[in-house]
Amino acid sequence: MISIEDPVRKAVIPAAGLGTRFLPASKAIPKEMLPVVDKPAIQYVVEEANRSGIDDVLMVTGRNKAALEDHFDRHWELEQALEKKGDKLRMARVQKSANLGNVHFIRQGEPLGLGHAVLCAEAHVGYEPFAVLLGDDLIDETEHLLLDMIAARHEFGGSVVALMEVPEDQIHLYGCAEVEELDGDVVRVKSLVEKPAVGEAPSNLAIIGRYVLDPSVFEILKHTEPGRGGEIQLTDALVELAGSQEKGGGVTGVIFRGLRYDTGDRLDYLKAVVRLAVRHRDIGPEFRAWLQAWAGSDEALGRSGKTAHLGH
Repeated sequence: MISIEDPVRKAVIPAAGLGTRFLPASKAIPKEMLPVVDKPAIQYVVEEANRSGIDDVLMVTGRNKAALEDHFDRHWELEQALEKKGDKLRMARVQKSANLGNVHFIRQGEPLGLGHAVLCAEAHVGYEPFAVLLGDDLIDETEHLLLDMIAARHEFGGSVVALMEVPEDQIHLYGCAEVEELDGDVVRVKSLVEKPAVGEAPSNLAIIGRYVLDPSVFEILKHTEPGRGGEIQLTDALVELAGSQEKGGGVTGVIFRGLRYDTGDRLDYLKAVVRLAVRHRDIGPEFRAWLQAWAGSDEALGRSGKTAHLGH
């Protein structure tokens, strides 16, 4: 029988999206493999799971995502070439992605939404609590959001969502939580609304892409009807769990106030690259100095007299 003390040993990373906001870059390359400084975005997510003590990761993918499997596999030819050169630094970087734990893959088959992607993981997860990490949200390596969420699960049971305060004029872009305080930044979630209309949001607390779910969510997802966008919404299943008195019911929220990098669209992706680049241990100081000097230049201010035409 499952207990709230059971460890969270597995993580699910939905990665079946088409990445249409990044076309044409994502036409042949999965958006999850787009580089953020010197690593693909998806590696940051797997590293976060690994730092949280989770070494069993299931990626739910779709067609044309073979690059994800290749990235987390060994590349013997490349490693042999680097070994011959005596390039230990690059060797370690190449091997790291293959040493982050056991990374498994399953196809979603049909693009039926986040709830359906999570349901695809049922056979792998079994009847134990598990984490869900969305690849568009990168959490800084200095933060411990997932560990805080696991601790909340151990204390209060049920499922846990990550919440972040956002400006009121942006809450319509997110799922939104109605909450009551439990203990500081840990709250009880009374209800959830997916992308509420402006002026109708119950709070300014947005759901960001981290969840620790009780396995009872699977049975709920099986009878969850398609919602917004004609997709099976994980939010709808969480609403049912939030109001449930059954074993495994209840939803807790952890309000996150740390460093998060949004790679969900082109502008936010570029901001994430810059923010992580200035913090990078190798190139950060030099890049920061260049950026500060360049920001005040004629080129940056559009006064260079030259206009670049590289497409839109």
